[in-house]
Amino acid sequence: MGDAAAITVGFLGILNWCLLDRGMFKGFGRSMKKPVLEENELMAMKFSAICRWFYWLILTLMLTFTAFPAYAAHIGTVEEFSIVYPNRSEKPGSTHEITYNKKGKNVFWVTGQNYDRVVEVTLDGKTTFHPMPNGSGPHGIEFDAAGNLWITLEFLGAIARLDSNGNIVAKYDVQLDCSTCKTKINTHPHGLGIGSDGKTVWYTGKATGTLGRITSEGEVETFALSSVGSVPIYINAGPDGNMWFTELVGNAVGRITPDGQITEYPIPTLNSRPIAIVADPSGKAMWFTEEAGNKIGRIDLQGNITEFPVPKTQNNVILASLTFDNQRNLWVEQYVDANNPNSNSPDYIIKIDRRIRESEPEDISQIPFTFYQVPTHNTVMHRITQGPDKNIWFTELRSDKVGRVLTTSN
Repeated sequence: MGDAAAITVGFLGILNWCLLDRGMFKGFGRSMKKPVLEENELMAMKFSAICRWFYWLILTLMLTFTAFPAYAAHIGTVEEFSIVYPNRSEKPGSTHEITYNKKGKNVFWVTGQNYDRVVEVTLDGKTTFHPMPNGSGPHGIEFDAAGNLWITLEFLGAIARLDSNGNIVAKYDVQLDCSTCKTKINTHPHGLGIGSDGKTVWYTGKATGTLGRITSEGEVETFALSSVGSVPIYINAGPDGNMWFTELVGNAVGRITPDGQITEYPIPTLNSRPIAIVADPSGKAMWFTEEAGNKIGRIDLQGNITEFPVPKTQNNVILASLTFDNQRNLWVEQYVDANNPNSNSPDYIIKIDRRIRESEPEDISQIPFTFYQVPTHNTVMHRITQGPDKNIWFTELRSDKVGRVLTTSN
């Protein structure tokens, strides 16, 4: 008998005992004289209330244990490295994106948005800081196929290219012209992705409901979505040669072709707040996270969406980013909502077995989930990727740390 089945049978046995004893109290009370009758009926009423409470507890636990597979919690396999920004005392936590050059050195590049810094982080946690323009807010960061490093300067409304020393060598204005406005409109370029050609730079205009790209010739082009308030967040290349993106408020996953044709696909779960999006290793689909829906979703290249719930360690959790490892397992960040009264609980990196990629809609009953507890609480996780060392690396926005799950010895 499996763990879930054993727990279910045990709960049913306790519930049966509870209901039988409730009946015994009532029957016993009816055979007594009036004073004793009232006392025992009162006892039966109290016991009935206890049984009702216990019934709902059992039902909740049964649903919890039978809806999801048993999962393993791994503690002590996560390392963290603090990023001590030179101007850290002036700003709240703000460690955002992480990437590395797959053709270059084994070093990560991280954006510290509110600190106006881009940071090099070695595999042993050593840091080198590169200052960006004051008030620029670096966020999205990616290498193109030629090894050029690109970043979004969200607060300036610009995209910049950096050299290997972290210096800006080119900058592109991606604000919108407005004939009736005193100044240009900042698109707030947030997410950044490199096109399938390896050289076209794409970005999301978070504040204006737009997507944009910088061609290899340096031309900036902008494309409007169906809603100004859709808040496009992340964008990534798909296996079909198109770019795929998420709309945080628009509650949709979108696709834009190289010639600028946009299609938006509504997510079945309402107000799910989709965040990150990555390509499936098979080349047949994209996967995304739902921050508020606490689900991961798979969208095939025809736009059909399948959703899968992620087991919760507690009610007040949020999903952040996701990534695949070289074994095709899916990794997801799940952290506790800092605005919840019970926020001082552990955050987790979750490994979802690769079989999830072939599962039926909503069915995770046969999928192993492994939870890796992060030492720091209130992390507000942001991005996750498999590093050059084959371990899983992630950023902690609020606690200003970079962490890794040690998987190479597993």
